[in-house]
Amino acid sequence: MALIPEDVTRIAHLARLELQPAEQAAMLVQLNDFFSIVEQMSSVDTSGVEPLYTPLSAVSEVALRLRDDVVTEGNQRDLNQRSAPLVEDGLFLVPKVIE
Repeated sequence: MALIPEDVTRIAHLARLELQPAEQAAMLVQLNDFFSIVEQMSSVDTSGVEPLYTPLSAVSEVALRLRDDVVTEGNQRDLNQRSAPLVEDGLFLVPKVIE
């Protein structure tokens, strides 16, 4: 999937970037190179390859250092909502921002 200059203009607009024509041309080359690499990576057969949870596990045995999932702090909703201007039924009320 090769991008065209109009695609770069649209992406720059969405990202709120102002690109000069030379920058747009360079960005077009970079984005097309990126998508080329993605296509190469997608074409590799990875069936039977188990995902790594960390890149280090490819070179040595790594033990996970996970803690038990326990509650360490009680419910402090009322305390946290005390400074809120508007609260109803435990929810923060905010002004409508979408028309």
